[in-house]
Amino acid sequence: MAITDRVIDQAFSDLKKSCGGVRNDYFGLLYLEQEFGVERDQAITQVAFGGHDYGVDGFHFDGEKRNLYLFQFKYSDSHAQFKQSFNRLTEAGMERIFGARTQDQQQNQLLLQLKSCLIENEAVIDRVCVHFVFTGDPAEAERSQVLDKLREDLENKKYLIDQRLGRPVTMVIEFRSARTRKVGSTTHIRKTHTYPIQLDDTVTRAGPNGETMTIGFIKLVDLHAMYREMSERFFERNIRAALPEDKAVNRSIQQSFKRIVLDGKEDAKVFAFNHNGVTLFAEALSATDGQFKVTEPRLLNGAQTVTTISRFLKANEGNNLLTERRDALENIHVVCRIITDAVPEFVTTVTINNNRQNPVDPWNLHANDMIQLEIQDRFQDDLGIYYERQERAFENLSDEDLEERRITEHKAIELPRLAQTFLVSDGEIDKFTRFREVFEDDRIYGQVFNQGRLKADSRQIVLCYKVQFRLRRLVKDIVEKGARKYDYVQRARNLLWALLCQAILNDPNLEERAEAFGRGLSLEAQYTDWLSGFATMRCRFILSDLAADKLYEPKAADGNYSFMRTNAAYKRSMEIAHRRWGWVEKRLNK
Repeated sequence: MAITDRVIDQAFSDLKKSCGGVRNDYFGLLYLEQEFGVERDQAITQVAFGGHDYGVDGFHFDGEKRNLYLFQFKYSDSHAQFKQSFNRLTEAGMERIFGARTQDQQQNQLLLQLKSCLIENEAVIDRVCVHFVFTGDPAEAERSQVLDKLREDLENKKYLIDQRLGRPVTMVIEFRSARTRKVGSTTHIRKTHTYPIQLDDTVTRAGPNGETMTIGFIKLVDLHAMYREMSERFFERNIRAALPEDKAVNRSIQQSFKRIVLDGKEDAKVFAFNHNGVTLFAEALSATDGQFKVTEPRLLNGAQTVTTISRFLKANEGNNLLTERRDALENIHVVCRIITDAVPEFVTTVTINNNRQNPVDPWNLHANDMIQLEIQDRFQDDLGIYYERQERAFENLSDEDLEERRITEHKAIELPRLAQTFLVSDGEIDKFTRFREVFEDDRIYGQVFNQGRLKADSRQIVLCYKVQFRLRRLVKDIVEKGARKYDYVQRARNLLWALLCQAILNDPNLEERAEAFGRGLSLEAQYTDWLSGFATMRCRFILSDLAADKLYEPKAADGNYSFMRTNAAYKRSMEIAHRRWGWVEKRLNK
């Protein structure tokens, strides 16, 4: 029998007095009954009714398969509903279930039942399966960049399961549809990434909320071993993809390796003096008799050093000097800071501040913000367009990668250009002269990348985004209407872009235009003609009236058109546009 609204309503009506909770809690109860054949009296003890669930809505142990199942239930087609569930389970739930260091008397009765089940069956549990059950398409959930990042965070907590059960076990994470019974591609984590490392001359410092920072000197080959096994996952908390090897910083590091290892012209000890060091975040760091082990490490800065040593070793495979001078390679150390016992927000702050010392643009420091991941999902899901939040990430994707993500466009929307699009659509044209401040001031950044952007029509965003690639042509079209009269328009490009965005958003045929031109990044001839009509027949007269306005006419007479780069000029332009054509200010959010 399918789980329908009627069936849920009936279960809620029958049990709400004895079990409590809200209506949607009974979706999980029915799922356990139908999917696993659990009798109702037993299922009631394995489902959460109410709060304090720490991200677990239900559990089940299958003794025959030796599987412990943990469930998060959402009676919804939207995979986005799982975001908060992932966070609760990762940040507190896994520790609460598999090894709490403190107690919470308010925890849900379900957790007490789950812990009891663990004690009774810990010797026979071979797999812990975390199922995210909803009514939508698991394939869509698998493609979500937000859920992909959150799933990796959850996978990093597998070491807690291993510690609790006293041995390595398999962790399985799946998205499942209760409506179609489809399952997303399964994630198997058969081992916890734990590495023995040599960490010399260590010191430790505590953070403000229990975080720990351990500082020492680490072998570069130990970092390379982590990268070799974990690949790009080792960099998942970094702010950008690896830069090309021909970049100056990478060439310099490459030459240093050559002088030390192949030429023998430089002592390996010098490298640590010349290098800024690296920073890792790890789920755990332990030491026994001076031997350290790091669990689930992630590189926060130093990606260029690690990728460069990898390229160096690969390029010199078969070179006898590499074997003969292995000791020199082994003696290359760098200063390493290892952060543990920290929540994701703290790690993000550390990542940003550790990368400020490098030549990194401020927008790169926000590449892994949740709002950026959510925007990436929106463009991918709505339009099949890749959003390049990490510098140079798009060029590193193969056609197969694009196909897997269902990306149909072979151009990407770039983070800084999108920020500029939001600024002009909001009429904040004065911020172009101090664009870096948008990403350095948290208040301004929060205004530009607010949650309302996620509710905007993605096609309309694309329509306004593409204008910037035709501004030169559109300015030319206006100037051709009178070279001497409109020459100043060349100094008002951002104002023109802002007005064109308002022309687009005020077009009575916007839906038709959005469907025709807003689904891709191609600059169609018809799209350009549409913009040219706005530029020459609407914006040209707005700018002319603005220059003749009594407030600005004296400046214009002196050839000073700097006022056209102010928000005040935009506001006055919109007053003119409203008087002439009834335009009202519209923004790319809801």
